[in-house]
Amino acid sequence: MSLWDTLLIPADKLQQLRTDAAADRPTHAWLFTGATGAPHREAAKIFAAALLCEQPDPQNRGCGQCKGCVTVMNGSHADFTHFSTEATHISIDEARELVMKAQDRPTVGRWRVILVEDTERMPERTSNVLLKAIEEPPPHTIWLLTAPSPTDVLVTIRSRCRPVQLPVPTDAQVHEYLLAHGVADPLAQRAARLALGDAQEGYRLATDEQAMARRELITSLILNVRSISSAFNAAEKLTDLADQDAQAVAALKDEQERQELLALLGIREGERVSPSLRAQVRRLEEQQKRRAKRVSSDTLLRSVAQVQTVLRDALTVALSAQAPLVNEHLRELLEAFCTRRSAQQLLEDVQAVELTLRRLRTNANARLALEALMSRFVYQ
Repeated sequence: MSLWDTLLIPADKLQQLRTDAAADRPTHAWLFTGATGAPHREAAKIFAAALLCEQPDPQNRGCGQCKGCVTVMNGSHADFTHFSTEATHISIDEARELVMKAQDRPTVGRWRVILVEDTERMPERTSNVLLKAIEEPPPHTIWLLTAPSPTDVLVTIRSRCRPVQLPVPTDAQVHEYLLAHGVADPLAQRAARLALGDAQEGYRLATDEQAMARRELITSLILNVRSISSAFNAAEKLTDLADQDAQAVAALKDEQERQELLALLGIREGERVSPSLRAQVRRLEEQQKRRAKRVSSDTLLRSVAQVQTVLRDALTVALSAQAPLVNEHLRELLEAFCTRRSAQQLLEDVQAVELTLRRLRTNANARLALEALMSRFVYQ
């Protein structure tokens, strides 16, 4: 199975990316966009892997098996720079470092590929630093940018990039993906509903009982808030569950990447790594350490988004709408919850979660933001 097979994106978008990855002169700058749940980040990284794939046949690039693909996906490829930030803004100094990196000639691959996530966090002054490098990059450099939507990126930047706007996969698409990967119904249907459009998350929920248990605990938290103390306890519990989930996700991915790299280098488990290969292993470990904080942040955002599904379900119940519930297993608790809150309050609750998500994305104190959110549900 190639890396392309893991992407749930429209066929025309997939073909566009595959064709350009196989081209002798692909477009020099791309902007991948999508709302929460859309696989725009994954698509950008897989496109980077295909650009640096070692398959001799261009049509097979993005194989997922060669050293080029594996090291791009784990972040240790010498010609691939993957930049993401936890800060509110991308600084000018960080942008200058990327511009300097873009000048380097590739050492082992065909291209120097620079992937910049969260381009919406780039203020105008920082964007101006990148502008010239993106507008007229060296002939061997390809820029890949990601953002939630094109309008989040300054027009001077987005006008110089080829756009790839990706939708959030539907529950039906995630369901089909899970069935194709050996998950049977009714578990596949349930995991698809809970995945919020993320096929990889759906597969994790379907194959990891502890992950599913944490998911169910998170979604039930607001339904049991009665007092200020229980609201604060719910905020603490949500943070703890998100941390546990992040650690589990990171540990699984880190070990998988390590095993793949060792196999590529011809090193057996427990065997000493020779000095000549140690730099590649160390590069992977450093990349994993840098990624750990981002995994924690993304997992917390996903956990808060899961709380929002409960409120949307409650609004559906309150309005007697004929629509399926994401959290069907909580129907009785939702009906009881709706006796304590009006439809107007529930709508305001959904908006409050959106505000909390925005605050968390701008590095607000997570504990305080969650305590403020949970305090809304104290039973009056």
